[in-house]
Amino acid sequence: MEFKNLQIIEPILKALTEEGYITPTPIQQQSIPLVLQKKDLLGTAQTGTAKTAAFAIPILQLLYNGKQNEKGRRQIKALILTPTRELAIQIDESFAAYGRYTGLSHAVIFGGVSQLHQTNQLRNGVDILIATPGRLLDLMAQGFIGLQQLQIFVLDEADRMLDMGFIHDVKRVIIKLPKERQTLFFSATMPPEIQTLANILLTKPSSVSVAPVSSTVDTIDQSLYYVDKKNKPGLLLYLLKQHNIPTVLVFTRTKHGADKLVKILHQEKLAAAAIHGNKSQNARQHALSSFKKGDLRVLVATDIAARGIDIDDLTHVINFELPEVPETYVHRIGRTGRAGNSGTAFSFCDHDEKEDLRQILKLIAKQIPVTDSHPFPLSAASFEPLPPRTQQNKRQQPQNRWNSGGGRGNSGRPSQSRTGR
Repeated sequence: MEFKNLQIIEPILKALTEEGYITPTPIQQQSIPLVLQKKDLLGTAQTGTAKTAAFAIPILQLLYNGKQNEKGRRQIKALILTPTRELAIQIDESFAAYGRYTGLSHAVIFGGVSQLHQTNQLRNGVDILIATPGRLLDLMAQGFIGLQQLQIFVLDEADRMLDMGFIHDVKRVIIKLPKERQTLFFSATMPPEIQTLANILLTKPSSVSVAPVSSTVDTIDQSLYYVDKKNKPGLLLYLLKQHNIPTVLVFTRTKHGADKLVKILHQEKLAAAAIHGNKSQNARQHALSSFKKGDLRVLVATDIAARGIDIDDLTHVINFELPEVPETYVHRIGRTGRAGNSGTAFSFCDHDEKEDLRQILKLIAKQIPVTDSHPFPLSAASFEPLPPRTQQNKRQQPQNRWNSGGGRGNSGRPSQSRTGR
């Protein structure tokens, strides 16, 4: 099936073709016809299933078909509520790409920056608003935003809203919504509180489900490295050189750990940057943009900062530290292997992370092959029961822990995905 088979109007189809998007992903195939029929939608989908296009394309079409009857100043007719600034910006970019020939206006609002530019856009009138909960409530309280004319409401990444403590803000927004509206609800998981919220928001919804947690990892080549904590930087440098990795997203648990690792990488003359909650919005966006362009070889991120990062054809993810929440492991490695593509994930595990590893293996219901053919092998005896090992090569002798940095290698930009985000 191709996008042209989904009854998409010519202005949007032209934009999709220019973007190189020809074949819709499974969630797009399922969701677009339902949304075009103005049905409420309950979507269970991991980040990386290209769900943004699954709601952005039909929203643009519905609003385009209805705009001929409009008079006067533009009013907000579609609201997309999302948990993080990075994800909000990327959704806005998607609306810009797919809707470039529709004449519809869109704006994105989020905290951490001055509201002046955002309020100026709102004064001029917008059709589609993408927002994070805090800034949306602030500007509503100041009188810059009215939702009386809202036709479509999208709650994206509902479970992450809960994880990040935004669920009460979401409920405050819901109170302000018109009762007569179309609602699209997306969540990777459905814990009880999220299910209850869905029941409140949705009216006779159609359901689509793509890529449950246990299957998300199947397209990703995973490897596990037992290593002392002090040797993790050396192992990272070794892997960057040994595998000639052009770009890699590296996860740490803490902001301090991310900054410390970036300093080490800079000492080895590697182009790297960190994104986390203590970085300014401008710094985070500059780092992400540079990484996408290939100007940075390594992007080091904490989990909240990385949620929603959408990087076409990212080939490698490294868990420098294992997450304490096992579901987070799936979200992390899901940054690669997106939309059915293959990807590679390396995970480092020290003695203190032993229990975290056990919980991850229990969640994904499969073993991660252990690789000890590297300069810093740690005795695996205390990690029993072990996952099955890869074919063992002769162990290399330990070397100086910083003698593996290498240069930038091939830093060309990855090719563009052929499916919508």
